[in-house]
Amino acid sequence: MLKPPEGSFFLFGPRGVGKTAWLRSRLPDALYFDLLHHETWTDLLASPARLDERIPKNHQGWVVLDEIQRLPLLLNEVHRLIESRRLRFAISGSSARKLRRRGVNLLAGRAVTRAMHPLTARELGADFDLKKAVQFGGLPRACTDAVPRDYLKSYVATWLTEEIREEGLARNLGNFARFLEAASFSQGAVLNIASVARDCSVHVKAVQDYFAVLEDLLVAVRLPVFTRRAKRSVARHPKFYFFDAGVFQAIRPRGPLDAPEEVRGPALESLFLHNLRAHNDYRDLGYSLHFWRTPQGREVDFVLYGERGLRAFEVKVSERVRSDDTLGLREFLQDYPMAKASLLHLGSRRWHERGIDVVPIVDVLGDLEKWL
Repeated sequence: MLKPPEGSFFLFGPRGVGKTAWLRSRLPDALYFDLLHHETWTDLLASPARLDERIPKNHQGWVVLDEIQRLPLLLNEVHRLIESRRLRFAISGSSARKLRRRGVNLLAGRAVTRAMHPLTARELGADFDLKKAVQFGGLPRACTDAVPRDYLKSYVATWLTEEIREEGLARNLGNFARFLEAASFSQGAVLNIASVARDCSVHVKAVQDYFAVLEDLLVAVRLPVFTRRAKRSVARHPKFYFFDAGVFQAIRPRGPLDAPEEVRGPALESLFLHNLRAHNDYRDLGYSLHFWRTPQGREVDFVLYGERGLRAFEVKVSERVRSDDTLGLREFLQDYPMAKASLLHLGSRRWHERGIDVVPIVDVLGDLEKWL
């Protein structure tokens, strides 16, 4: 669903979501520089000015720089070439960490920023299978590989050894691996950093840094509490999610004491969240994403707020909906009566109850345009 802008742009997204394939398909005639290619990287690292030399003087098309986080200083040269030669750059990256850490200004507004996410239900169309999506997520390879579970395990292992080592965490790789497993138990839950630190036997400050790393590498998101004009006390801490249900399932350890719902519930929420984020970004809807929770435990999983209105979604990993399942949404509507509230479930029936649309989640995933 993503469309290339007319001018220079950044394209950020986790590894494996298909940035490179998308760039090659949408910009087939572009001049391409792959910064994961060692010779290209070392040549431009030695002298960023060589980028100018490697672009033909009569070139009028796109120039693609893939995985810019490997060489952030190259953006100074890109800035100069946009000004001096009026070139258009498509710049991809799977980490904002080095750019932010080094204070790169992202071309001072001369390039817009776009995000890429795992494949959505709408993009998959007739190939979308809810059960498979909850188990294996939306990474393109996970959707097409004959053994998606093995691919996801390899994805996590490769990401650990490549991305994390590259980010300077090699000394603590064992600690980080234990942290990842501990963090997976917080999927879809209000984040308690001290509890995660105890579970993985890592210092709280290190765990705080590790969560920041996950966000900088675009593989996790912390969902803030919705507090706008709050009429009552609400939770203070954010909820935590890995960016993809399949990646979460691959990281999450399980055993005979783990009930299936403990994993399937957060995975279903993760699937819905990644579809929300993708649709919001691709359609440029401008919503900010939140959750809502009272100290008494009444909760709404996802709250979207923006110029288009206020939307509230509760996700239930069940085919049957009880009256108690709507309590969180009903309390939210007491505080925000202008909101459009929906309870999403795994069944096939749909109805309206006390101001709440009760709808099968597959219907909403297939037509988010209508619901947002």
